[in-house]
Amino acid sequence: MLLSLGDSGEDVRQLHRRLGAAGFLTGPVDNWDLYGSATERAVSDFQADRGLPETGVCDDITWSALLEAWWDLGDRPLMLRSPNLRGDDVGELQRILSRLGFDCGRIDGIFGPLAARALTDFQFNAGLTADGMCHPDTVAYLRLLSKKTGDGPGIAAVRDSEEARTGQPLEGLRVAVGQFGELEHLQAALCSAVRGHGAMLIEFAETDPSEHWKKANLFGADVYVGFEVLEEPTRRISYYSVPAFESAGGRALAHLAERHLRDVVPGVRIEGMRVPILRETKMPAILISLGPKTIISDRAQRIAEAIFLALTAWAP
Repeated sequence: MLLSLGDSGEDVRQLHRRLGAAGFLTGPVDNWDLYGSATERAVSDFQADRGLPETGVCDDITWSALLEAWWDLGDRPLMLRSPNLRGDDVGELQRILSRLGFDCGRIDGIFGPLAARALTDFQFNAGLTADGMCHPDTVAYLRLLSKKTGDGPGIAAVRDSEEARTGQPLEGLRVAVGQFGELEHLQAALCSAVRGHGAMLIEFAETDPSEHWKKANLFGADVYVGFEVLEEPTRRISYYSVPAFESAGGRALAHLAERHLRDVVPGVRIEGMRVPILRETKMPAILISLGPKTIISDRAQRIAEAIFLALTAWAP
């Protein structure tokens, strides 16, 4: 789906319904079939809230996020299935389990094996049927206990922070490096430097983000570094973050990368985001977006050296 200013029809009407349900279309809409300026503002606000690029255009990623925002915990049964269930209800389940001390991995709104195991453990400890399926009785007990847990970060955030603190040596580290936008020279330069210090590399020839996270997860990568070309002069390093959880390892690497890039590409900001490549990778990950290709290509070797230094500092 790709909807933008001036589009009209039933898809736009559905978009308005989803935005309204998510609480981002609060003002009057003159024409529910027309993608107007109010729609564009609402989409941009929703994207900002979800850690997505604020384009004001409803693309496939934004539409998927709107579909996930439709679900509240208890609206539907949650269980392990293929493909995995996704939604705000799954994220809320993960947050509550984490605060109660049941580690379901990172809070990503994806009901995977770790979430199923954590739910089963909770049910067993609560004296419920330990089937790993979240039904109304489980939701009621979760909500009851969550009122007594406070608002701490939860076990998932604590574990992730501890892993980021201890680090790993660069030698033997499994490093995944990808690029989007004909940046093969930059990718090759970084891989050469990292490989020369004993790291195990996986490089991606594909520019499809889904291939990156699937293979990086299968490879068991310890870290993912991606480079992206943007048409606008945006300079940012992003890592995975949602309101109840952020990747401590990704945040630490992003700050190190920004520090080493200051003399190469000044004015780079750091942002916690929820874009798919950061959400789907199961390891600390950063996405480096330094603007148009011409800027990146001219400084490719120096950028690669800066990120290499960041990786060596990140993995002492």
